[in-house]
Amino acid sequence: MHAFDVLGDPVRRRILELLAEGELTAGAVSEVVREEFGISQPAVSQHLKVLRESGFATVRADGTRRLYAVDAGPLREVDAWLERFRGFWDQRLDALGTELARGRRRRTSREGPDQ
Repeated sequence: MHAFDVLGDPVRRRILELLAEGELTAGAVSEVVREEFGISQPAVSQHLKVLRESGFATVRADGTRRLYAVDAGPLREVDAWLERFRGFWDQRLDALGTELARGRRRRTSREGPDQ
């Protein structure tokens, strides 16, 4: 499965957000995702499986628990692919920053030093 196919699903993106905060048990992930998305535990398990098989997550046994964590490798590959497009939005963000600064200067000059 292609990285963007994996990341295209909001449930899987949410699971990665949770795992980015640190290692979690399958049960802890399932509890949050089931509450937020209203899906079953087996459905959450399927999403964890996709993340694991595509390399976005790792799992390790800790007794009877399974602890999941983010594997940054595929995310670095996505980041490298996106790098060629950053120039498009960097220029626009720089222009936005310039316009915001102009607006602040105008507001400050209208308000005057007394206010």
